[in-house]
Amino acid sequence: MAITLSTIFITGLELTGPQRLMLMWPLCLAIAVVYKTVRCEKLTEIVSASLILWVTIIFVMYAIGIALWAVFELLV
Repeated sequence: MAITLSTIFITGLELTGPQRLMLMWPLCLAIAVVYKTVRCEKLTEIVSASLILWVTIIFVMYAIGIALWAVFELLV
């Protein structure tokens, strides 16, 4: 198993477009959980508030990406 793990660091992994987009989901979830943990006063609010923030972050990032892609296609 150590040989396979070391090859990940030597040779890069091929990621397609959808795989790259899905890599931001856990990152945004971690950011949302940490942010809401600091901001919420009650412990019971953290889960729902962080999920709402997570969905909002993902939606806005995809919307901005689509808008920038559309502008790029119009200019080229």
